[in-house]
Amino acid sequence: MDKGAALASSDGVHHDRPGAIAGSAVGTGTGSSSFASWRAYGRALAQTPRRVARRALAATAPGEEMSRVRARSGADMARALRWWDLVGLGLGGMVGAGVFVTTGRAARLYAGPGVVASYAIAGLCALLSAFCYTEFAVDMPVAGGAFSYLRVTFGELAAFLTGANLIMEYVFSNAAVARSFTAYLGTAVGVDAPREWRIAVRGLPEGFNQVDLVAVAVILLVSVCICYSTKESSAVNLALTAVHVAFILFVIGMGFRHGDARNLTRPADPARSPGGFFPHGAAGVFNGAAMVYLSYIGYDAVSTMAEEVQRPARDIPAGVSGSVVVVTVLYCLMAASMSMLLPYDAIDPEAPFSGAFKGRERCAWVSNVVGAGASLGILTSLMVAMLGQARYLCVIGRSGVMPAWLARVNPRTATPVNASAFLGLFTAALALFTELDILLNLVCIGTLFVFYMVANAVVYRRYAGAGATWPTLAFLLVFSLAALAFTLAWKLAPPEPRGLRAGLLAACAALAAAAVAAFQALVPQARSPQLWGVPGMPWVPAASVFLNVFLLGSLDRPSYVRFAIFSAAALLVYVLYSVHASYDAEESGRLDVDAAGGKVQDEACTV
Repeated sequence: MDKGAALASSDGVHHDRPGAIAGSAVGTGTGSSSFASWRAYGRALAQTPRRVARRALAATAPGEEMSRVRARSGADMARALRWWDLVGLGLGGMVGAGVFVTTGRAARLYAGPGVVASYAIAGLCALLSAFCYTEFAVDMPVAGGAFSYLRVTFGELAAFLTGANLIMEYVFSNAAVARSFTAYLGTAVGVDAPREWRIAVRGLPEGFNQVDLVAVAVILLVSVCICYSTKESSAVNLALTAVHVAFILFVIGMGFRHGDARNLTRPADPARSPGGFFPHGAAGVFNGAAMVYLSYIGYDAVSTMAEEVQRPARDIPAGVSGSVVVVTVLYCLMAASMSMLLPYDAIDPEAPFSGAFKGRERCAWVSNVVGAGASLGILTSLMVAMLGQARYLCVIGRSGVMPAWLARVNPRTATPVNASAFLGLFTAALALFTELDILLNLVCIGTLFVFYMVANAVVYRRYAGAGATWPTLAFLLVFSLAALAFTLAWKLAPPEPRGLRAGLLAACAALAAAAVAAFQALVPQARSPQLWGVPGMPWVPAASVFLNVFLLGSLDRPSYVRFAIFSAAALLVYVLYSVHASYDAEESGRLDVDAAGGKVQDEACTV
């Protein structure tokens, strides 16, 4: 039940037009008591602390998310996707252009040829997080993804902050990806695209003076496609992904054909670089895993398609987990072929595959193939990301914390046209002028944080209840602190005296394992999933929490500064607008939660 709905109204704000309030919160966006006039808004702001206390922890029931909340979009989204569509979307979202760069950096800087093991470890980490997403998506097949999962678990504020961060970072990242498409397309056709295809505008500040019309055209084209039909968008994505994977398999085959197995253990300069398959030991492999894990980001967007899946209980586990497994195999093969082409200390970290082939006779043309493959990877990753971000915004609009205009689903196309068009235009405006010094990974910190939150939410939802709420919260806090201590020891502990670092790491790992074992023995599960659940509870989500904390610790300081700025901006929006819109909607009765909390599925949804 919605915790806020159980409380009586006590802030003293007079609501003289209940119908108008409903129109504001979940209808037209005008005429509510909080926003009807400046005086009404001033009265609402005076009650902000009380309203935040009332709404911040208000959590809806899953049945409410799947019935009344979803009904605010008007028409239903069409349930037309099957497991192979989800696998294609997962592949398209993950296998972008970034892998061509990330593999070389991880091999050169950290893991050497052991980057193959780094990809395998990162793939396992991604699979653990995918399990957590899958349990929620099967139990509650709605379009909101992590926003909806956190809203039913930790309440409105936690869901809003994480959802807003994801949308902002997706928008900035998509703008950067679209601009990088120009460069990779130029590589494919042998043109210096940044110089030939971008228009320099005098008088604008540096970084904002290169107009990229190609990037804008790509974003608008993708936006039109995802507005027209999800099924057709999936078909286009499947076709592009198939061609992209064919390019990748070709590059892998060329690497094995022209490579030398001796490069897997022999550096180019033995005097300066250690040899062996693991030249920097286990530390290098795990540091490499932290870097290449960013290449797996994208499968989370598949969970936002759950509302459009015909058989959620069957298709979502196969689609999400299957895409992660296939991508892991591809990445490991790519890493192996690259490591055979050149000794790890001779790899160009900025263009590992192109650089490797350019230096070989009769193989320079392969670098053009790499550019073509990367261009297709950008298109597929851009399409999947824009599909996901539109559905996040659509469900945020449904919840009452953003204008409900964004939640509308077009009855003819059965897609969230308003949210897709709004974010498409915003992204295109950024891509037109802004030279963002990133490729694909601006989404990393926000996405890793959401992975961490979703893994915690799975444990909380399974165990909290029947008097176990505080023990569950205490376990999650202690375990997160143990993971943080391990991460800090890994990053900061000095190598001398010998054994100190290893001892600290072992102690932190033992504390984390003991916390999980004690929690499992002392706290029984309060609920069991009806259709599909994470195996090995609570060990699997705990491992996901631990690994995501570790990976968050590998990010640089600017990432945290950016995350803090976005979070502060989102909190300001929540305090000045969202909490009041949510409160008005609650007062009008639109956010009352069905006391039974029963699950409601539409007729097109079959298990």
